[in-house]
Amino acid sequence: MTETAHKIKLKKEDTVEVIAGKDKGKRGKILKILRDKGRVVVDGVNIVKKAKKRRKQSDRGGIIEIEAAIHSSNVAVVCKKCGPTRIGYKIEGETKTRVCRKCGEVL
Repeated sequence: MTETAHKIKLKKEDTVEVIAGKDKGKRGKILKILRDKGRVVVDGVNIVKKAKKRRKQSDRGGIIEIEAAIHSSNVAVVCKKCGPTRIGYKIEGETKTRVCRKCGEVL
């Protein structure tokens, strides 16, 4: 692992809440995980304007709004019972499952 990268316990389609930054308090699903950079793209969070060039005659160019990546340390997984929480692991025999650190529910 490099100095900046750390182990990401998140998975695609996890529901997360932003715990730091301009979008603090917003919730959304993870669309993409950039493991090498330690960042995640969350639906509806960190919206930025981007100039898009027209590629074909049919598609439109102009300024579009897209979700930009945020650092994985700024999001927390949302447990169905207790809300934003950290992730722990429970190993039972051959299976390793992700669990909520607060209530122990399987995530």
